[in-house]
Amino acid sequence: MNDYLVNLLLILISAAFINNVILSQFLGICPFLGISNKIKSAVGMGLAVIFVITTASILCSLVFQYILSPMELEYLQTIVFIIVIAALVQFVEMVVKKFSPTLYDALGVYLPLITTNCAVLGVALLNVENGFDLVESIVNGFASALGFTISIILMAGIRERMAYNNIPKTFKGFPITLVTATLMAMAFYGFAGLV
Repeated sequence: MNDYLVNLLLILISAAFINNVILSQFLGICPFLGISNKIKSAVGMGLAVIFVITTASILCSLVFQYILSPMELEYLQTIVFIIVIAALVQFVEMVVKKFSPTLYDALGVYLPLITTNCAVLGVALLNVENGFDLVESIVNGFASALGFTISIILMAGIRERMAYNNIPKTFKGFPITLVTATLMAMAFYGFAGLV
């Protein structure tokens, strides 16, 4: 097997499970805790994040490699990446509103918050920091978003089941959600030995 393909596979596994943006890097916590009440909403948010992070990784990588780096404007990367991500999220919001109004209503304020979701910007910046080329950036972006989606769907499934459990009064609501997120982070830490 080609060394480059092995490297891409390692990036995929590492970004999705070992360096999970939510449970390892603690990026994107707001939608993770806010949308994970129902599996349907979590799936919708996960798909939107997959599209946004993957596309943002492509666009930001191209902008960095072909505009910022040749013109020696690397110091503008954060500002330029934020503008690219904001435009991309506006596009996603318009598409979701047009084709799935129920999902748009279910996601509520969290859909426009993808713009300020630090996971999207964080992945784009990590792609540059790690020196990833375009293909590696795409794989890292997709895998990071996939890890986000897996985490939010797992959390939604657990929270739906917890609704039927007898939880002590002091732990009801947000406290038990944080305890659950902590246990999930510890479980995902077990993947650290894979790579």
